[in-house]
Amino acid sequence: MVVLVTGSSGQLGQSLQYVAPKYKEVQFIFCASADLDITDMLQCKSVFEKHQPHYCINTAAYTAVDKAETEPEKAYAINVIGAKNIAEVCKEYNTVLLHISTDFVFDGTKNTPYKESDLPNPTGVYGKTKLEGEQAIEQTWEKHYIVRTSWVYSPFGHNFMKTMLRLASERDTISVVNDQIGTPTHAVDLANVLVQIILADNRQSTTDNFGIYHFSNEGQCSWYDFAKKIFEINKISINLQSIPTASFPTPAKRPSYSVLEKSKIKAKFGIYIQKWEESLVKYNS
Repeated sequence: MVVLVTGSSGQLGQSLQYVAPKYKEVQFIFCASADLDITDMLQCKSVFEKHQPHYCINTAAYTAVDKAETEPEKAYAINVIGAKNIAEVCKEYNTVLLHISTDFVFDGTKNTPYKESDLPNPTGVYGKTKLEGEQAIEQTWEKHYIVRTSWVYSPFGHNFMKTMLRLASERDTISVVNDQIGTPTHAVDLANVLVQIILADNRQSTTDNFGIYHFSNEGQCSWYDFAKKIFEINKISINLQSIPTASFPTPAKRPSYSVLEKSKIKAKFGIYIQKWEESLVKYNS
């Protein structure tokens, strides 16, 4: 079984490379943006023609949330045109597509976990382009799994955990917002879930499982709670200040509540999901 991974130099792409050796039945083809620019249709076709993948995991994305506000064309090119290109080439080669999306497709005005059926209402360029990418895939190719996730961190790439650890080495006091609630997601946990979806899909001759799914670790917290736990686990003593979002304005508006409801992915694929605190400890052990 051949699985092509786009965006392999990002933190999810690197996490997939990390878990790949334990899945002996899968032949992974990892393509960084230098190997496969998803905004270039000719390149997409060339790579698919060469490898003839049964599955494609599209982790390539424009994820700089604040920068997207001043680079909307670039975000659109990767998150919308790129997603559509991948869906079209998947259709041409009858490849099942797994595409990663985000909690930013919601506006954060709910106070109960977001279900797949809840109406998206993104507030910034990043969320809007990710939602349009989802819609482009839905309109192009039926054999898809769109997996929305949140607050992704890992040993790889740029993420909140690594930023907190770096800041702790540079200063005595750190201020972190306490009124944005969501769920941290370990990218290695997400990587394993994506492969589990592929293995489950591959065992069925027909499937009615295609569609949108939510995955994050279990539980919820604020960014302040997340930072506090990071420092606690790493035994770092620092003056951590809790502040409201209003005291830390950013170009892009963040959802104040973006916890994802995960009963669908658990029921369809029998997936056990670890609590975010447990995954954070596992990473640091």
